[in-house]
Amino acid sequence: MAPVPDSDFTPRQNEVLASALRLVVDGGEKALTTAAVARAANCSKESLYRWFGDRDGLLAAIVAHQAAKVRVPSESAGKLTAAEFRARLVTFAEDLLSVLAGDTSLALNRLAISQASREGAPLGRLLLERGRERISTRARVLLEAGRGQGYVTFDDPTEAYRTLYGLIVRDAHGRWLLGQPPGGADADFAGQAMRAIEQFLTLHPPTVTQGSATTRD
Repeated sequence: MAPVPDSDFTPRQNEVLASALRLVVDGGEKALTTAAVARAANCSKESLYRWFGDRDGLLAAIVAHQAAKVRVPSESAGKLTAAEFRARLVTFAEDLLSVLAGDTSLALNRLAISQASREGAPLGRLLLERGRERISTRARVLLEAGRGQGYVTFDDPTEAYRTLYGLIVRDAHGRWLLGQPPGGADADFAGQAMRAIEQFLTLHPPTVTQGSATTRD
């Protein structure tokens, strides 16, 4: 049974997933059993199977729950002002840094890396498919909406997103995974986010003037 999409999680299901995440952070993947999650979340194993399916389904839901913390506004059809587009990019960048630096994300990534050579270990694939790919897909939608309104220029949305990701994250995630906690300017996620977006928009400048960019139809 496949897990429900991350956007469809109920408040109760989110509570259960938060409990499952704490188990993974504290005890690794071995601690993630249906019995342990049921105890920690005060729910039945039957509910877990009904909501998330098997253990792989629970892992997939955990990753999707974590990825959903990176806010990427999905309403791409309506008109945005240039300032609104920039603000949404900054929000995305700050959320991305906050999530990647969090204990939960670091624990999941370290666990996936430790299992990378083990045949049949699903966590790395799930982090790519239900974590990183979902985030990048939503971000590309926002980038393409901005391009359509003249607020940013690029040829390939995938390459544009990779540039954006690199400017936001730099080498920080690798250092955090190796145990160096964010400190000093490295912990100023808001400042880093704003600088990254400024750099990205310098590399991919708008095709409309500021005056016309902030005029709604």
